Amino acid sequence: MASDTHAAPAPTEAGGDGPAPYRWRWYAFAVVLVATMMDILDALITTIAGPSIRADLGGSTTMIQWLTAGYTLAMAAGLIIGGRLGDIFGRRRMFLVGVAGFTLCSILCGLAQGPDSLVLFRVLQGLCGAVMIPQGLGLIKELFPPRELPLAFGSIGPIVGLANIAGPIVGGWLLSADLFGTGWRMIFLVNLPLGVVCFFAAAKLLPASPGRTASRLDLVGAAIVASAALLLVFPVVQGRELGWPLWTFASMAAGVVLFGVFGRYESHRQRRGGDPLVIPGLFRKRAFSGALVAGSLMFCAVIGFTLVFTLYVQTGLGYSPLKAAMTSLPQVLGSAVVALVVGRIGLAAKLGRALIHIGTATMLAGIVGLWFTVNLASGDVGALWFAPSLAVVGVGMGLGMSSLYYTVNTSAEPHESGSASGTFTAVQQFSGALGIAVIGTVFFGLLGGQVASQADGLAPALRAELAAAGVAADGRDRIVAGLRACGGDRSASEDAGEVPASCRELDREVDRLARSASDPSVVREAVREAGAEAARRGYDSAFERALWVMAGLFAVAFAVAFVLPRARQTFQGADG
Repeated sequence: MASDTHAAPAPTEAGGDGPAPYRWRWYAFAVVLVATMMDILDALITTIAGPSIRADLGGSTTMIQWLTAGYTLAMAAGLIIGGRLGDIFGRRRMFLVGVAGFTLCSILCGLAQGPDSLVLFRVLQGLCGAVMIPQGLGLIKELFPPRELPLAFGSIGPIVGLANIAGPIVGGWLLSADLFGTGWRMIFLVNLPLGVVCFFAAAKLLPASPGRTASRLDLVGAAIVASAALLLVFPVVQGRELGWPLWTFASMAAGVVLFGVFGRYESHRQRRGGDPLVIPGLFRKRAFSGALVAGSLMFCAVIGFTLVFTLYVQTGLGYSPLKAAMTSLPQVLGSAVVALVVGRIGLAAKLGRALIHIGTATMLAGIVGLWFTVNLASGDVGALWFAPSLAVVGVGMGLGMSSLYYTVNTSAEPHESGSASGTFTAVQQFSGALGIAVIGTVFFGLLGGQVASQADGLAPALRAELAAAGVAADGRDRIVAGLRACGGDRSASEDAGEVPASCRELDREVDRLARSASDPSVVREAVREAGAEAARRGYDSAFERALWVMAGLFAVAFAVAFVLPRARQTFQGADG
């Protein structure tokens, strides 16, 4: 292409017959990693900022889910298309388009004036990321000779780990610092300098693609897969708020069917000589298809866990955004360090599916450890209590994810790399959106009932305190019933700024009875403490149950990994 000033020679081994590898490949690789980090930062950062954004702009608990799910769903729907656009128009050109659009949409997010507009801009940001990300992954395989590929792909894991570290911590710091009085808005505006630097560095360092591997974009296939993703994820996120009407279940079923239609359509298009959006032959490779399914389960659990854990420690335990981010540090540090070691020693190539088994089993052990930590705590759970189990989860992530990245990217032939990277990253994002939807819905759906149930358990002690303060029996009954109703309604409320009617009624009843009690301050303090304790225990209980959902996903991923070939030095063309 005329606009691409550098050409990337076909990578060959040193001393081979072909041209030497691209001279600036490691600098170009660094640019790709910066873009990847920007994407990961923005995918994670709203999990920390969600409560602050909701307090400022209003909106429901569902809005918090959509801040992340809308972004990842847009990425999922657009990544396959984005990968194919790189095959058609050149990866360098489309990478620049994606970076520019991503930066612009980040600014729009930072200037949003309402929850609906913010979610819309997040969706647009995700679509731009879908153009940006697959180009970089496709370029990596073009840039490096075979002997350097394990190191290159192995380096992705640590960078992803560092981004996972930086995302929550930077988000928590920006929220606490309140730079220039911008509050949560700075988590998006910080992308402006990063995006500008990344754009100009990419224009200078990224090479041209070696040539077109597709001639036309499959618009029909793109419409089918985007519709399927939306039909499946939208009702899962929105169903709880709407009361699960019949159409939500019909929509999910239609989404599953439409994914099947997409597969058949792509096969038919290829047989007729057209360029499919996803090359069907990839799914006949056991390494690729097995890693795709196992990876989708793992990403679903990991991303869903990230959201629910952050909400639990901030809203349930009262941690600040920065403290919540620092609490997650053992997990992301464990992931980054282990992924670096795996890449350095080529462990993914040596162990094959065994490394995925070790990784999923380790993550499962960490989830069980978290359950015991929360379940056995007799009082408030301190941040350090989580550290051992979170570190175990992070180690498992580093092992499992590194193996998945290597398996997928080395199972594709050169002409399939755009389709393979776009498909895998799309599945990763779609699974993340689904994980947020499913696990977030489980958590929020259980929360109100669990808080009310815990209020019942605290009723005898509350009655005794009220009796000691001189509150009559019928008054004690009304306060206990009101506390139960208020706790359940407040926890299940879709609007953070709205005080439920049951809570207003409880406040009036407490004030009336306190005036006639022997010690009014004791009445008010007893009700306040009982309400806070019921909420804390309810959050504990809802979080414990959400953990079992995540554990089930890791267990299924462990079983699916048996589909993959055994240990192998290369996955090129692996089909069995």
